[in-house]
Formats: sequence, structure tokens, C-alpha cells
Amino acid sequence: MKITQHTPKIAWRFILSLALVCSLGTLTSCDSSDEEDDLLGDWIKDSDFAGVSRTSAVAFTIDGMAYVGTGYDGSSRLRDFWQFDANKGSWIKKASFPGQARNAAVSFTANGKGYVGTGYDGTSYLKDFWEYDPSQDTWTQIADFPGSARYGAVALSLDEKGYVGAGYDGNYQKDFWQYNPATGQWTEKVGLGGAKRLNAFAFTFNGKGYIGGGINNGLYQTDFLEYDPANDSWVKLKGLNEDDRENEDYPAARTGAVTLVFNNKVYLVSGSNGSVLSDVWEYDPASDAWTAKSYFEGSSREGAVGFASGNYGYITTGQSGGYRFDDLWRFDPSAYSDN
Repeated sequence: MKITQHTPKIAWRFILSLALVCSLGTLTSCDSSDEEDDLLGDWIKDSDFAGVSRTSAVAFTIDGMAYVGTGYDGSSRLRDFWQFDANKGSWIKKASFPGQARNAAVSFTANGKGYVGTGYDGTSYLKDFWEYDPSQDTWTQIADFPGSARYGAVALSLDEKGYVGAGYDGNYQKDFWQYNPATGQWTEKVGLGGAKRLNAFAFTFNGKGYIGGGINNGLYQTDFLEYDPANDSWVKLKGLNEDDRENEDYPAARTGAVTLVFNNKVYLVSGSNGSVLSDVWEYDPASDAWTAKSYFEGSSREGAVGFASGNYGYITTGQSGGYRFDDLWRFDPSAYSDN
């Protein structure tokens, strides 16, 4: 028996009305992804990271080359280090980090050398620091970080000096220290002007440092800070919250995010605020304004590392739940996604 389903006239009227609305593309959209598709930014899959999948590694760039190493693969802390040549799309294994294998360390660059220190080895928090010379592919131990042993701190590179602060040593911290490679000395600076925090994001731009996000006592921090090394002072910028940025677009507070700095802009990517994220935001320090970009096209993640080379930014490693990554993605903020 053939069964004929009767559609009430009111339903047909609704369908016709819906079709009319969808046809008025200049007025509205029936595709929830249209807004996302219109955002600038294209992510291109690049040459996978040559080491094992991991999270909470460190990364830095020297003379156009990126260096990625340490981290946690789900069972072991790591010491291996790799160099990435963006022009060739190739990875080369370099001398392993000679300190204790670790994750959640920090890194900075100064005078053509890389510096790695602090972190967690699975048993203890760490405070040792090491200098990497890419011309010799060698590591040299320098003076220990003078603050408490910790992990999940932040680091900045400013005026050929390194700055390290915040993190967790059993308690959340907000102290801030400068390392001068010329003297080999650490000097305590004025502590962060906002909350104590773990796993914040940080970047430098035009001679100043910026720190935001992170977590403290289970709360995602929304304040956003600017550091001026010339005056050893902090300024609170508008935070990542509705009170400070009413009627503005801005990223949600988060932990474990990546920052990329190139072409006079800053990009904030991924992280977690209860669940892993894949949104991307462009920050203009001159106007203190945020603009949404096209979503990251790899798997959502936290604990990744990022670096810039030429006109592109790159993201690799990280984790989502118990899964760790080794893919590498190149970001072009001037193009639209092909997907």
C-alpha cells in the first residue's frame, strides 16, 4: 500500500516564507557558518613536526629558524630539540636539551641565543636555566632562575634581555625577573600589575611586553597587562570582559593559548576555558582592539607552541584531552580559507 503523507497548508506557507528569506542573501543568512566563512585568515597544513607528539613544549626563533623542544608525550617528559626551516619546510634534529627532561618550561631569546628554564619533571618543579647557541649547536648552563622553582610561567624577550614571571610553585605567583646575558645576572622587577596566574599568554610588541589570560584558583583571568621595561611599570589595558569592552568584540579568557607576532599585528590562537578552543583573534596594540579571524583548521587544542617566519605564523604540538599532536599549521591572515 502506498502511503501519502499530507502536509498542512500552514507548513507549506512556512516553507515558502523560509525560502524567500534565504533568497534575500544580502539581508540575512540561513547558513550559520556564513559569518565564520567571511572571516579573513587561512590555515594551511605544513610539514609535520618531526619529533613525537607532545604538549607543553617550548619554542623560539633565531635568524629566521624556529626551534621546538621539551614537552610531555603522555608517558614521559622530553629533552629532544628540533630546528624548522620555513623556506624548505624541513625539520632537523639538534642537540638535545641537557637539563632534566621537562614540560611547561619557558623560553626567550637575546643576542642571537635561546634560553630555556623552569618547568616540571614529573616529580619536582624546576628553576635551572640553559643557553642555546645555534651557531655551535651547544647548550650551556647559566645562573638559576632566582625566584621559586615553578612551571607554567611566562617569558618575554625585550631589548636583548629576558623576562620571566608568574606561574605555579604550589602557589600561584606574580613575581617578575629580568635576565641580562651581558652580565649573566638576574634582577627582580616590579611584579605583575594584575592577578597571579598560571599558563597565561604573553608576547612582545614595539618594545613592550603584554600578559593576559591564565588561571588562578580555578578562575580564568580576564585582565590584560602592558609592561614598559624603560620605566619598570605595568599598565592595565581593557580586560577580556564585558565591563571593560562593552559593545566590542574580544576573545574569551583562557589558558594554554598561543600568540603569534608578525606584520605589525598579534594573533591569539586556541587554548582552553573549560573546553579546548579553536578561535583566532587579531590584536592591534595601537588601538587596543581585537578582531575575529577565521577559525584554526586543525584540531582544537591547548598547550601548543607557535612561532612566526616571514609573513606567516605557525602552530604545532599541543593536546586535547588525552590526545597529543605533532601536526604543523601555517597561518596567512591576509587570505580567505578555501574550506
